[in-house]
Amino acid sequence: MSQGQHSQVDGDERYSTLLNNSNAVRAVTSAVEGTLGPKGLDVMLVGPRGEVVITNDGVTILDKMDVTHPAARLLIQVARAQQEKIGDGTTTATVLAGALVQEGVSRITRGVPASKVVEGLRQGIEKSMQLLTKRVRLIDGLDDPLLERTVYVAGRERKDIVELIMQAARKAGITRLQDPSYSLADSIIALENAENEVFEGVLLRQRPIFARESKSYDDAKVLVLFDSLEPDEIDEEALTTETGFAQYMDLRKVFASDLERLSELSVKLILLEKGIHPDAEQFCLDHGMMVVPRVSRADLRRVSDMTGATPIRRKALHKDSKELAALLGDTPRVAYDESIEKIRLACGSQDRERIVTVIVGASTSEVVGEAARIAGDAASALQAAVSGGVLPGGGTSELAVSYELERIREAQKGMEAFGMEAVSAALRKPMSQILLNAGYNPLEKMEEVRAAQIRADSDCMGIDCDSGRVVDYEELGVLDPAPVKLHGLRAAGEVAAAVLRIHHVIKMKEIGE
Repeated sequence: MSQGQHSQVDGDERYSTLLNNSNAVRAVTSAVEGTLGPKGLDVMLVGPRGEVVITNDGVTILDKMDVTHPAARLLIQVARAQQEKIGDGTTTATVLAGALVQEGVSRITRGVPASKVVEGLRQGIEKSMQLLTKRVRLIDGLDDPLLERTVYVAGRERKDIVELIMQAARKAGITRLQDPSYSLADSIIALENAENEVFEGVLLRQRPIFARESKSYDDAKVLVLFDSLEPDEIDEEALTTETGFAQYMDLRKVFASDLERLSELSVKLILLEKGIHPDAEQFCLDHGMMVVPRVSRADLRRVSDMTGATPIRRKALHKDSKELAALLGDTPRVAYDESIEKIRLACGSQDRERIVTVIVGASTSEVVGEAARIAGDAASALQAAVSGGVLPGGGTSELAVSYELERIREAQKGMEAFGMEAVSAALRKPMSQILLNAGYNPLEKMEEVRAAQIRADSDCMGIDCDSGRVVDYEELGVLDPAPVKLHGLRAAGEVAAAVLRIHHVIKMKEIGE
C-alpha cells in the first residue's frame, strides 16, 4: 500500500465517527427538505400497523420517524425545541442544522481542527443573528397588512384557516398576544364533522351528567373543585365501632347540608377534577345542576380565569353561604352542544380574562388533524410576528446575511474563519432547497437574486417560484416572523456545534452490570 493510500485510510479512521454522525444527520434532513417552499411536497408516514399520515409539517415528520442513531436524535431536538418555543419554522431550523453540520464536516475533514471550526461557527451564528435583527420590520397592530401576509404564508395559503386565525387574534387582542405566557395555538381544537368557528369561551371535552330539565343555562353560577364531590372520608376500621359509625353518619349529614347550600346559591355548573359520589350525583340531577367530572387541571384553571371562580378543595364546601358565594364564578351561558359533543362556556364580563377557542373542522380525522397543524403554525406565526416583527421569507434574508458574513469572514484572522465560512454557506441552504423543490437551478437563480439585492440595496429580492422571475418578496407578501428565524438559527447552531465536537460514540453499560 502506498504512503498516500495509508494517509487516506488513517484519515478515514480518524473521521469515522464524524462522518457516521454526518451521514445520519443528512438522512434525517433529507426527509424534510423536500417539503420546503410553496412547491414543496408531502411525506407519507406509515406506522407499524399500516396507519398512514400524510403531511409536510416538519415537526410531525420528525416526531413520528423511527430514528435510533444518537446524532440524528440530536437533530430532531432542534425541531422539538423550535416547536416548543416558537411553534413554527421546524423544517427550516432542521435544514439549517443539517447544512451547518455538512459544511462543518467539510472543513474538519480538510484538516481544520474541530475546536476552531466550532468556535468560528458560534461566532458566525452570533454575528448572523445581529445582522438579521437589524433587518426586522416591526408590526403596526393587527391590521398591518404585513401581519396577514405572514399568517398566509405560515398557513400554507389556506385562506379559510388564515381568516379563522386573524378573527381569533382580534378577539384575543394585541396585549394578550404579546404576553409570553399566552399561546393562541393552544386554543385550537380539531373536531370531525364540525364547522370552522371562533368561540369566545371554553370548550370542555368531557361529557356532563345532565340535569333533568335542561342541557343549557343562562347566567349560571360556577363551582370549580380541585377535588371530588363526596363526603369527607373516615377510616374503614373506625366504621366497625359505634362511635365511628356515628361519625360517618354525621359526615353524611354535613355533606347533604353542603349540597343544599350549593342549591340555595343557585349553582348550575360544577366542574370536578375527580369523581362524584352517587348521592351527590342524584342530588344534582334532582336540583337542576350540570356536573362535569374528571376535568383536567389546565381546563379547570382556564374556566376559573374566565369565570372568576376560585378553585377550592372539598373542605371549603363547609363554609357559610356568604363565604362560599364569593368563591363562585359566573358565565352568561353554559350548554352542551350535541353536534360536537362538547360543553360550551361563554365568556363573562369584560373585566375578566377573555378566552378564545378556535374550532377547526373537517370530514375525517386525517384531514382535520392536518388542518389543525396548519392552523397551529399560522397562530404561532401570528403571535411571533406581533411580538418580534417580520423578515422577508424564502431564504432571502439569510442569503443577504450570508454575503455580508462572507465579507466579515475575509477580515477574520485565525482558523475560526473556516467556521464562519461554514455558517455563510449554510445560510444559503434554505433558498437553495426552495428553488430546487420548485424545479430551478439553485446556483443560477441565487446569483440572479444576489445581483438584484445589490442593485436594489434590499434583502427583499427573491425568486417567484411560479414564473422564475426576480420579485420583491415584501411587496409579494412572502414574509416570516423574525423570532422564528432567529430562534431556529440559534437552535441549529447549538446542535451543529454539539455534533461536530463528538469524537467517539461509546455505548454505556447497563445499570447494575
